Amino acid sequence: MNVRDCNGTMLADGDSVTLIKDLKVKGSNVTLKRGTLIKGIHLTSDEEEIEGKSDKVKGLVLKTEFVKKA
Repeated sequence: MNVRDCNGTMLADGDSVTLIKDLKVKGSNVTLKRGTLIKGIHLTSDEEEIEGKSDKVKGLVLKTEFVKKA
């Protein structure tokens, strides 16, 4: 499976990524700001989505178009 970030860099389980855009979290009134570090990502069966957690929100599912490898 080829999971790539917004710049085309390959992502693997356990990588850290940085948000490139402010994102509102559904089901919460938290907004993750640009530059937020998401550590220890997990790849999903969908090449366009990854799972991770931040200091504010656990169990995030992020689209790879909004992250770049840290």
